[in-house]
Amino acid sequence: MPLDLIFCGTPLFAVPTLEKLVATGFRVHLVVTQPDRPKGRGLELVQSPIKESALKLNLPITQPDRIKTNEEFRAQLTGLKPDAIIVVGYGRIIPQWMLDLPPLGNINLHASLLPKYRGAAPIQWAIANGETVTGNTTMHIDAGLDTGDILLQQQLPIAPEDTSETLAPRLAAIGADLMVETLRGLQAGSIHPRPQDNSQATLAPILKKEDGLIDFSRSAVEIYNRIRAFQPWPGAHTRFRGKTLQILEAHPSDRPIPPAEISLAADPLRVGCGHNTSLELLEIQLEGKKRTTAEDFVRGYRPIPGEKLG
Repeated sequence: MPLDLIFCGTPLFAVPTLEKLVATGFRVHLVVTQPDRPKGRGLELVQSPIKESALKLNLPITQPDRIKTNEEFRAQLTGLKPDAIIVVGYGRIIPQWMLDLPPLGNINLHASLLPKYRGAAPIQWAIANGETVTGNTTMHIDAGLDTGDILLQQQLPIAPEDTSETLAPRLAAIGADLMVETLRGLQAGSIHPRPQDNSQATLAPILKKEDGLIDFSRSAVEIYNRIRAFQPWPGAHTRFRGKTLQILEAHPSDRPIPPAEISLAADPLRVGCGHNTSLELLEIQLEGKKRTTAEDFVRGYRPIPGEKLG
């Protein structure tokens, strides 16, 4: 018998899982997603990627402002009698009454190899910290932050040139298959949940603008990893002549240059980093201007060798 599901999700990362569940024959009786949000200069209301997907799939949708003390929402979910509630990037803390509702529990797809990178930004922090392997975990949600029992895991290599924008779609695609495998295993009784080792836990907190501020005392490789990780937001940024300078693409180098100093000696533009390293800047964007190559930037702004960023 196909399982009866409720799906809670919001971002693009969650879309492959919703689509795969429907395509595989699971019965999704309700899609729960965040309310439409104002966006852009005109502040027009924008639907979440999951709402757009659910509309295409002709699935029922609800968008409650709050869920913990929402009696109407609680009655709606209770009446559906789901076998499981699937949660992928929903963006709300799941209250205890929801955790207790379905016999197979609330099952989350998390984009890391838990207990590493618990939190809102696991993909970004894995890249920022120089990991070469990441993956997905399906787990039973409990009252903690990504602390529930692990159901299944899968690994995925992080390529040296990967950014959060290139890695996330690959994780989302294979994560959809992992969720299907998890549900089939739970239904068959072949999956044995295992507790996380809390002593090995690391955190991946929600990104703040200041996370993107470049600290040139770090090595070039560390800064390069953060440039890759923090695309498109908050980006990797510094200051040049009183304006914000975004570094969009760069390569690390062992050529020693004093930290934050600009060098024009061998390439169009290098900046010194910690540990006797430097970054070759390839694409940058000055506040209020379009993105440009380092060559065009040098021609236009004529930075002085020894001038400092930051």
